[in-house]
Amino acid sequence: MRLVFAGTPEVALPALDAVAGSRHELVAVVTRPDAPSGRGRKLVRSPVGAWADERGIEVLTPQRPREPEFQERLREIGPDCVPVVAYGALVPPSALEIPRYGWVNLHFSLLPAWRGAAPVQHAVLHGDEVTGASVFDLEAGLDTGPVYGTLTERVRPADTSGDLLDRLATEGAGLLVAVLDAIEDGTARAHPQPAEGVSLAPKITVEDARIRWGDPAFGVDRRVRACTPAPGAWTTLRGDRLKLGPVHPVANAEPLKPGEIRVERTQVFAGTATTPVALGEVRAAGKKPMSATDWARGLRLEAGETFA
Repeated sequence: MRLVFAGTPEVALPALDAVAGSRHELVAVVTRPDAPSGRGRKLVRSPVGAWADERGIEVLTPQRPREPEFQERLREIGPDCVPVVAYGALVPPSALEIPRYGWVNLHFSLLPAWRGAAPVQHAVLHGDEVTGASVFDLEAGLDTGPVYGTLTERVRPADTSGDLLDRLATEGAGLLVAVLDAIEDGTARAHPQPAEGVSLAPKITVEDARIRWGDPAFGVDRRVRACTPAPGAWTTLRGDRLKLGPVHPVANAEPLKPGEIRVERTQVFAGTATTPVALGEVRAAGKKPMSATDWARGLRLEAGETFA
């Protein structure tokens, strides 16, 4: 089949590599427009766009997929199918209808669970023990289309959302290509999603990433891991914001009030509603990440100081 790949961030690259190495013909990519980045706010190509530039493949960057110029160019290219991974824009029915086999989306959850922009973060945040990936037929609704195939993945006790997403992106790439092969062979069957088990996964905001020290230790642990690496879990001390890397609940540690800090020779603890957690990496504003013990040593914390 002739394919146009739609995707934007780095997490889409394993699938893009797999599609490019498959028996199908990759003729173009669709990605979000160049965006300002860094201190200089220079316009930077998306990872998917940069990948295509390096290989001399046409890059389409519509502000919105409903633009007539974009849809006309897509018709001229004439793809049989558009595989999608983390494209980042809603695709209108007029664009969905252009390829003969539609737009086929790799989504990082077991649909209908965690429909939306941040399925992996929500799976970690809510303590799911198993998640996965689904390949489905894109339609106007939010991740509501019939599903061609799924795979499952265990959420490991120390997984951050970054760890889990890396595995799902790699494993999901093979699933996506298998579905494309089946579509071309005429053996693919898409099944409607069940009405039960629907949950939503909106984008994780900066406020969502603020640590709630009044939560139980397992809730604090999940929130930090869900927000690692982005947007980064954070708290405040002495009025300044700090980002924290993954923490570790410690069942036998001496109790502390929620948010209360205790510094020991080799560990730094913070209180929760249940048992304390041991801090890992700490990043103060404008500084490089450092271990919690190095951070505490330089700050000279007083007894009883508390995160807010």
